[in-house]
Amino acid sequence: MASVYATNEFKKNVKLEIDGIPFQIVEFQHVSPGKGSAFTRTKLKNLLNNNVIERTFKSGEKLPAADVELKEMQYLYKEADGYVFMNTENYEQITLSAERIGEMSGFMQDNMQVQILLYNGQPISVELPTFVELKIVKTDPVFKGDTVTGGTKPATLEPGAVVNVPFHITEGDVIKVDTRDATYVEKVNR
Repeated sequence: MASVYATNEFKKNVKLEIDGIPFQIVEFQHVSPGKGSAFTRTKLKNLLNNNVIERTFKSGEKLPAADVELKEMQYLYKEADGYVFMNTENYEQITLSAERIGEMSGFMQDNMQVQILLYNGQPISVELPTFVELKIVKTDPVFKGDTVTGGTKPATLEPGAVVNVPFHITEGDVIKVDTRDATYVEKVNR
């Protein structure tokens, strides 16, 4: 990993530090106008609060790399002040607040393997597997004729997330969900 990134080294998902805050490049565009000097237009995601900002950098400007590390850990359980994770190599446990986990908590099952993002050695967020298989605990029943239209209905999953599923899906079914955008992928036959 580079310790400094010049604007010509920008790539999607590169993590930079700006004013003491870790950011991840979401989008970037190198611009060479007819008049004036070249610049790079970026969209950056603040890794501490998930806000996305737009920032423009002069061509050749250099920014320090953020001191971030991904560590594989196991989700253990929820407690009053947050969610507890364990490093499977040394059994060390850490707790992340509900604020840091956000909507991801609705997809986390006990003993699930996740990636914890550490910034300067401190845990700041969790990255779930792209796809998870979860059981539906609550959804509206199927009515005759519903499946013809091809619409969707809300369904509550075991950990608590709500996703839209096709009408033919019923309570007790296990479905595959994309955690990046909380969308139904397919029914899992078990």
